[in-house]
Amino acid sequence: MAKKQFKAESKRLLDLMINSIYTNREIFLREIISNASDAIDKLCYLSLTDTNVGMSRADYKIDVIPNKDERTLTVRDNGIGMTAEECENNLGVIAKSGTLKFRDEMDKEQAEGEDLSIIGQFGVGFYSAFMVADEVTVITRKYGEDMGVKWTSRGADGYTVAPCEKETVGTDVIMHIKPDTDEEIFGSFLEVWKLKALIKKYSDYVRWPIRMDVERRERYETGEKDDEGNPKYDYRVVTENETVNSMIPIWQRSKSEVTDDDCIAWYKEKNRDRKDPCALVRINAEGAVSYKAMLFIPGEENENAFTGDNKGGITLYSNGVMIMEKCDKLVHDYFEFVKGVVDSPDLSLNISREMLQHDRQLRVIGQNLEKRIKGELEKLMRDDRSKYEEFFRNFGVHIKCGICDEYGRYKDFLRDLLIYCTSGDRQVTLKEYVEKMPESQKAIYYASSDSLKHAMSLPQCEDVRSRGYELIYLTSPLDEMVLECLGDQDGKPFCNVVTDDLGFETDDEKKAAEERDIENKELLDFIKDSVGDDVASVRLSRKLTSQPCCLTTEGGITLEMEKYFRRGPSEEMRKVRAKRVLELNPEHHAFAALKAAWDAGDREKARNMSLILARLAEMVSGAEIEDPAAFAALVSELF
Repeated sequence: MAKKQFKAESKRLLDLMINSIYTNREIFLREIISNASDAIDKLCYLSLTDTNVGMSRADYKIDVIPNKDERTLTVRDNGIGMTAEECENNLGVIAKSGTLKFRDEMDKEQAEGEDLSIIGQFGVGFYSAFMVADEVTVITRKYGEDMGVKWTSRGADGYTVAPCEKETVGTDVIMHIKPDTDEEIFGSFLEVWKLKALIKKYSDYVRWPIRMDVERRERYETGEKDDEGNPKYDYRVVTENETVNSMIPIWQRSKSEVTDDDCIAWYKEKNRDRKDPCALVRINAEGAVSYKAMLFIPGEENENAFTGDNKGGITLYSNGVMIMEKCDKLVHDYFEFVKGVVDSPDLSLNISREMLQHDRQLRVIGQNLEKRIKGELEKLMRDDRSKYEEFFRNFGVHIKCGICDEYGRYKDFLRDLLIYCTSGDRQVTLKEYVEKMPESQKAIYYASSDSLKHAMSLPQCEDVRSRGYELIYLTSPLDEMVLECLGDQDGKPFCNVVTDDLGFETDDEKKAAEERDIENKELLDFIKDSVGDDVASVRLSRKLTSQPCCLTTEGGITLEMEKYFRRGPSEEMRKVRAKRVLELNPEHHAFAALKAAWDAGDREKARNMSLILARLAEMVSGAEIEDPAAFAALVSELF
């Protein structure tokens, strides 16, 4: 029997596929099983019009048979099979597929009825077997033919095709597994536990039963009695041929067949999560791109949520065959906490099926998913505010990062999902805050700090609250960036009570304040010299009512942003500092005492009081005092 050679371009492509295209050896079983499923699809479809097929749906199956003695792994199907010519065309010419031709013929006839998988449309998945096998033999017999065909190849050096006897219709793919090496234990692909795991991972939802011989221990009665007359028992190993795949995925079943509680139970088992998800989204979409999806918003954040192993929780399937375990292209990072599955027959897969050939279908699916996820979160916010607040504590950082991402590209889509604390523990959306604003209020006032308690105690808040206006309190440096990115809410600008002009002063009050600044300029310059470079300037405050002093900032960097940058990964980022301004309350007795010392010519006392007020302002603002011991010494001199 003469060996036939692959075409030159096919040799190069075969070598490329074995060594480059596939990044994960274990997917070879997915490919071979998918091809077997395709073959059964074709015969099943043919049986609708050809009564001579003589098989019902219950008769179709795929057998996976490991043989450690001969070091072979066989995948056997009772599908449509191939003729010698088809072996030449489909196996001898890489990237030509009988499945693609079959689908084209169905399209021409505008066939209706059962949907047919075209997972194998590129016709190259078969060659992934050479990643784990040094020789592959295909024994096949086409439906309607009396004689079978044997195709054998050891890879790029060529192949042989010869007639052979085969009792039944279908195809056997026999892979002779490579010897083990220091880098790879190929023999693991002959272990039943390993094969079952791969089938569960990649092919669990192939529509036809995948069967294997599985050993298990069985307890039996020996027929003997113990000293007390009780029967004796022993254990023996028995082998049973069982179906190892689920076939029909839970997301493919209708709501009348599977309840939401069933879906939640599946989610908890699949993700090893003891807590119920806070929301479930079930989708059955038909149209330009058809797909089914079952999505879950977890009840709590995973402690490793930002690591590579946990990022991107949506698994992508095509007709029940897993394509990507964690598809990060379906939804943007701001919804990366969502877990679940998406299954579509309309995906254009690339040559290795590990990536998508085109992004158009994925973009359409992703846009619809994001709208549904957002809608479900808004519903949760309306119907169960406490549960939504718990969700936002867990995952709000993702929403905030999404608003800041790509220069605010997604801010209008996400802004309605934000909630912030106001007075007490009450949390509101920005829209709700604006709706409850008094008519006289012109801006949305906010204060930012490390904690809610500290933000509420900032002295700059007093003037706002005294006018009957509510503030929103930010407890993360990221929050300030979010509001800066949003710009406004329903035409109302955001106003940082620490850094911005509150806009309360009349023209006369502003003029009086300017005159007061001029009157005290020499004293303020002295205080600035006393404090040194710790502050950029000193001025009399127009915001304070009861507190003696406060620390504000000028420019784009606030004190909270400075804290954020100090925790940054680079030295350059950690050096970023806010431009600090010391504000003094001219109506407070502390300033009056300082001014009295200055007027009396006691410069040393005035200097010490200036330093004490500067350190107090740092403490009140939450900034770190660089030399607490020196501050303590200054205070002790007052006694």
